[in-house]
Amino acid sequence: MPVGKRAIERISRGLKRYQEILIAARKRDVSESDTVVIVGDILSDVLGYEKYVEITTEFAIKGTHVDLAVKVANEIYFLVEVKAIGVELKDIHVRQAIDYGANQGIEWAILTNGAIWRIYKIEFKKPISHVLVAQIDLSAIDARSEDATEFFANLCKEGFAKSQMEEFYEQHQATNKHTIAVVLLSEHMLNQLRLGLRRIFPSVQVDTETLDLVLRNDVLKRELIEGEEADAAVALVKKATRAAAREKRRVAKMAVVKATAIVAATSSQATTDSAKNA
Repeated sequence: MPVGKRAIERISRGLKRYQEILIAARKRDVSESDTVVIVGDILSDVLGYEKYVEITTEFAIKGTHVDLAVKVANEIYFLVEVKAIGVELKDIHVRQAIDYGANQGIEWAILTNGAIWRIYKIEFKKPISHVLVAQIDLSAIDARSEDATEFFANLCKEGFAKSQMEEFYEQHQATNKHTIAVVLLSEHMLNQLRLGLRRIFPSVQVDTETLDLVLRNDVLKRELIEGEEADAAVALVKKATRAAAREKRRVAKMAVVKATAIVAATSSQATTDSAKNA
């Protein structure tokens, strides 16, 4: 769903206003409950959700609760877990929201302390997992920047849609550090690097195996190519590569079908013209 000019202006103005509020709250080191109030106001004033109707605290989880949930027309858009503004956010803090979302089929969760905002996507596989899609520091970023606008426009009432959030997710997955590391180590990219070096240094002989070792051991950080996130990036690239190959074959097949149809039509016309002339 596209976001109109009026919504973008509301987001930019609202972010600028709440930056000052958040800076003051951080100086006072306000409590978690007070931070929840500020976050609820941001959901309403900046993102356009109706307070007391579309922003709710009704969702209980094993005797505790998710701090906030955004619910529009009986559909829960996303869950929000809030920590005090002075708390450093950790992945474990979003665990409650992830567990609840997984049980209820809710794909998106937000973890925030008012200043730092994180968007997570819940992946419904065994075991249930979650991916940090994007993060922004509202207290430090330019409220009118493209990054700030894109981040909050995807979450706003006018902009939130599953298809758009999926596109937002894919965009960030394709450009995250683990994915880029996997692509750099791919056979195609290693070969392109080899050819590039040959153009710069014509007398130097280098093979892709050597370049792979140099990248793994001396250029890329180990955390980028090892661990769960790195494994997930490998799977993502393989899946995308297969999809691209299928699309290429489909386009090629359609081109053959189109060419065959043109040839058949031309032949038919030629036969008709020949019959008329006879």
